[in-house]
Amino acid sequence: MLKFTATRIATAILNGFEAAIEDHNRVTLGARERFEQADWQAAADAQKHRADVYRAGIEKAASKLRLVADEALHNQALWADVKREFAQMIEDHDNRNITQTFYNSVYSNWFSFERYDNQYLFVEGEGEKNRDVSARVFNRFRQQNSFLELAINLLDRYQFSVAWRHLENDAQHIAKALESQLQPQLTTSLANIEVQVLKSVFYRNKGAYLVGRILHGDAITPLVLPISNIPSEGVFVDAAIINSDDVSVIFSFTRSHFMVDAPIPQAYVNFLHTIMPEKHRYELYTSLGFIKHGKTEFVRNFVGHSETSDDQLVMAAGTRGMVMSVFTLESYDVVFKIIKDRFRPPKSVTRAQVKAKYRLVSRHDRAGRMADTQEFNNFWFEQQEFDPDCLAELLRECAATVELKDNRVLIKHLYIERRMEPLNLFVNSQPVDAINNAMEDYGNAIREIAGANIFPGDMLLKNFGVTRHGRVIFYDYDEICFLDECNFRDIPPPRNARDEMSSAPWYSVGENDVFPEEFSYFFSGNPHAKKAFEAFHSDLYQRQTWQEIQRRIRDGESSYVYPYRVAQRFYPEIKAR
Repeated sequence: MLKFTATRIATAILNGFEAAIEDHNRVTLGARERFEQADWQAAADAQKHRADVYRAGIEKAASKLRLVADEALHNQALWADVKREFAQMIEDHDNRNITQTFYNSVYSNWFSFERYDNQYLFVEGEGEKNRDVSARVFNRFRQQNSFLELAINLLDRYQFSVAWRHLENDAQHIAKALESQLQPQLTTSLANIEVQVLKSVFYRNKGAYLVGRILHGDAITPLVLPISNIPSEGVFVDAAIINSDDVSVIFSFTRSHFMVDAPIPQAYVNFLHTIMPEKHRYELYTSLGFIKHGKTEFVRNFVGHSETSDDQLVMAAGTRGMVMSVFTLESYDVVFKIIKDRFRPPKSVTRAQVKAKYRLVSRHDRAGRMADTQEFNNFWFEQQEFDPDCLAELLRECAATVELKDNRVLIKHLYIERRMEPLNLFVNSQPVDAINNAMEDYGNAIREIAGANIFPGDMLLKNFGVTRHGRVIFYDYDEICFLDECNFRDIPPPRNARDEMSSAPWYSVGENDVFPEEFSYFFSGNPHAKKAFEAFHSDLYQRQTWQEIQRRIRDGESSYVYPYRVAQRFYPEIKAR
């Protein structure tokens, strides 16, 4: 009887997965049509929708199980049989690792992850033996004559319902880029070069991307071709990205997830990892929209790292936040963020509001300037993994969320984010040229976030970080709001001497009022950073600048932030619209 019940439960979970992944894929497959029709609002809506459908699939599967097995689901011993049955069912499944994550998520409706017990859960990953690149997922291009011939044949393979704007010009640009950037690296003749391009096109925001690699001798060089669509003119290749760091920026944790028809996600991740070896696999799964499995891969990666690491979790460098307690492991490139029990003045937001704002960012266009976060409930650490001072601070500041149980630490809710060097620390330790570059990019970050209809609120340097690529990124979301809801004002002139000497405003201030003249206060204590910022972005102190951005947003002029440098564009004079 138990075996029969276990089979029914396993079958219901697998059916639930198939329904959930079908819903996920249905949204994803619409990306091509949205790109061809230049329906950018629909593309933005689809991003938000896809983030919900998979989660809803897990909830539907759990509800179905309650009808199928009811009280039996609380018998943990039964789940050992369920796992064995499920493992047999998915042995040859193309999405085996993602089905395992789905199973674990369903299991969590009845039991916690206090212990990652392989008897009931799929704890172990696929392992190195399953990380080979499958020829099933890419097209091959071999040429003996020229880069131009190679480029033409490649573009011919990928057709849209919209015509190429000028395919021959695009092919010539690609050939020239390959010759100038690749020729010095070649260890073999052109006849021995093979280009492999993933069969499915990657879509995000207003762009489409062909993602591939060039094999020459024992070397692998990335090849990513961003494609734009100008309504009434056609599609065209906008650049050729042939550098691993530049490709990594395109797949950055600061950008929205791709829409890509990846029938075997693991095979796509294996391929991508060969051209971005510095990327964690969990980041690649997440970038493809498999957020739940990205979290699974993170836990496996972090636990594996912790078992071989001698350092301890410590409070993160930088100014202590008023809303979040942030800690990190120095040998691992993430930070852990916990909402504090109480917020010191002048913070007036609530815990629920903070969570809502982090969720907003996870579903919004991050414009390449806002860090993605992974949200976890009931995350366990060993007590010995913590520096005692760090753990004491967390227990003091976050007592409602952090609990010490039998030499283990339970964190009931936390966010995980890529670690960056806080901008305020960066500008205090760098030479003049580096500060100038950072301040220029800091202003660019503010503008690009604003163009995505997000007002950062608190723009203190400590709320921004610098990535390993030197990009300035915003990561503190407790005061964000939609830019088009702000009321940008000039500070009225003082009426008399008393107003002039007053430490309090002599004018009324509404809830959504913003005074750009006050932005200079964000540079308190660092006059050189202030001077550098004003050399590039002094207009951000002016009300009219922000009102013009609002006008563009309200007129539907959605901005597009290219995830590569202007100098890399073939047609820099053309703007996506």
